[in-house]
Amino acid sequence: MDPQQWLDNFEAKLADLQRKSADLQDNLANSQATASSPDGSVTVTVGPNGGLVNIQLGHRATDLGPARLTALIMQTAGAAQKQAAQKVLAAFEPLGEGTEALRMVSDAIPDDDVPAAEDRDYAEPEPEPEPEPARPAPAFHAQQARPPSRPARGSRPADDEDDDNQPW
Repeated sequence: MDPQQWLDNFEAKLADLQRKSADLQDNLANSQATASSPDGSVTVTVGPNGGLVNIQLGHRATDLGPARLTALIMQTAGAAQKQAAQKVLAAFEPLGEGTEALRMVSDAIPDDDVPAAEDRDYAEPEPEPEPEPARPAPAFHAQQARPPSRPARGSRPADDEDDDNQPW
């Protein structure tokens, strides 16, 4: 292969990688995902890294109770995270095709056989026990009015003795 042809091929590959890299950056920036619960009471938006961007609770959310609402938020957030991960994978595929890096990104997407949030245990919390009634204060005695005696203070070494222990 002549050097000019090699250089032309190299420049073409470099231009292709630059284009794919720019596309990857654009696609990653737009890889946030939004999912809504089936009844529309919860909508969750996550970023490309799966981090929570927004939660919106509809008017029905207050009727669900804490345990059901928690389960619905977790289920909806999981669906949004999976969508975002699939978008990240699709954005990375052109640049990482056939690489170990693409396999790692692909492996990070949860399988469908992982237990869904609605199958997890979000039991209602136990009610807090009733506080015990306040006990009346004990009767005041004259002996209690005296302040307790303080222990004697230890003596401090003289300044010149202290210098031997702390040379700074």
